[in-house]
Amino acid sequence: MKFNIFKRKQLSTTNYEGANAYKLSPEFELYSAVVNTTLGDSFYETETDRLSRIQELIHKNRPEFVAQLAVYSRTEMYLRSIPMVLTIELAKQNSGNPLIAKTVSAVVNRADEITEMLAYYQLANKRNDTKKLNKLSKQIQKGLAQSFNKFDEYQFAKYNRAREIKLRDALFLVHPKPKDVAQQILFNKIASNELAIPYTWETELSALGKQKFESSKAKSLAITAKWEELIDSKKVGYMALLRNLRNILEANVSDSHLNKVCQFLSNERNVAHSKQMPFRFLSAYRELKCLPYDRVSMILNALEDAILVSVQNVKGFDESTKIAIACDVSSSMQKTISARSKVQLYDIGLVLAMILQTKCKRAITGMFGDTWKVINMPQKAILSNVDEYHKREGEVGYSTNGYKVIDDLLNRKQYLDKIMLFTDCQLYSSNHGGKSLENSWRAYKKMVPNAKLYLFDLAGYGNTPVSIANKDVYLIAGWNEKVFDVLESLENGAGALEKIKQVVV
Repeated sequence: MKFNIFKRKQLSTTNYEGANAYKLSPEFELYSAVVNTTLGDSFYETETDRLSRIQELIHKNRPEFVAQLAVYSRTEMYLRSIPMVLTIELAKQNSGNPLIAKTVSAVVNRADEITEMLAYYQLANKRNDTKKLNKLSKQIQKGLAQSFNKFDEYQFAKYNRAREIKLRDALFLVHPKPKDVAQQILFNKIASNELAIPYTWETELSALGKQKFESSKAKSLAITAKWEELIDSKKVGYMALLRNLRNILEANVSDSHLNKVCQFLSNERNVAHSKQMPFRFLSAYRELKCLPYDRVSMILNALEDAILVSVQNVKGFDESTKIAIACDVSSSMQKTISARSKVQLYDIGLVLAMILQTKCKRAITGMFGDTWKVINMPQKAILSNVDEYHKREGEVGYSTNGYKVIDDLLNRKQYLDKIMLFTDCQLYSSNHGGKSLENSWRAYKKMVPNAKLYLFDLAGYGNTPVSIANKDVYLIAGWNEKVFDVLESLENGAGALEKIKQVVV
């Protein structure tokens, strides 16, 4: 008993709001920090601070776990930059470990990631001399050489861009071994800058933009014809289509072509293959909904269908499970996830919450700030539900009084199986009356002994308001629907980290 108390004190800390909190283990902290970052400034932490913390945490973790996390964050959480950071930082600390080459090969999933990996290697090793990539790590070199064997001419040509480190430079640097004669010919084309210009929406529209037209009407007709050709070609990728929906509407393509776009967007196979973060659908939805065109609703419906398809296999509870879903709408959650994005942490929490709500027939949903407010919404309209919540965040204020969610359930004697908070975990009491989520949770457990608390950490600051050492409190981190895969693991006695440790590198 004395040992347990001593250990509990060791883990105690305070969060960014000065409230009592619990420090995460090095594994949990690294996991949370990695899957919740775009390496931009967050509300409480700069990009430099976050990167420094990740570097320190890599030192504190086993190389095998770091490698597994790098692959997991790339293949399951659909992140691109941070897996490269993990891989290169791991290589700096474990030079010569064959694990590095395997990790590089598993993390590189697109042709341009070969050069991006080298760019971060150059940055991380502070190479400023003429030969910035001289004496490249042997394991990085080996992994990138293997990566060259993954792609065809179209994939290489599509990403053969005029950047500081070019595909040709990478080829000469890592010396990949061709797997057959055809690939040797392909490597020769990269070396001599003779890759065939790929048929992509970018190249086609760029070529069209260079043409001269006799009138603005002739140009408009040409743009319409080109977009219809691109739609028919099926060469516009899912992400590119999401980003060009406005352009397609403005091009005034035919009804039949717009129907093809909608069918492509909501097709189950296309959605699964696209590996889109759920908030990408929200960004497209918001971009379109106020446009003054008569066919906007067609695409909005397709986007709703697409996000529903993306989450149809969410597991972890049955229809009889009684849950509360609470969204943190405090000031710190209203920080954009990157300098180039309009999406806020708050939006991500709302999207995930509304996804979860579609799977539950017995759910209380709401948001908390200064107060907690129940706002129940229809189950089959994820994106419009998110926007409705977004309009109403001012109704509860901007503090982080998460304990009020539990207190309300206690006062109304709501006997629930699971309580789920989507938050940055920086909870406190703005009333300064000794209230806390932890104390309210203890009281709720006396009323409902089998209840479980799930903290969906959306920021990765490294602490929690309730100790996850308790068997009834769980931390799950990340920004896409894959976070719900962990729910099923939890029901089977495993946790979030066990999911990562199943990754084969």
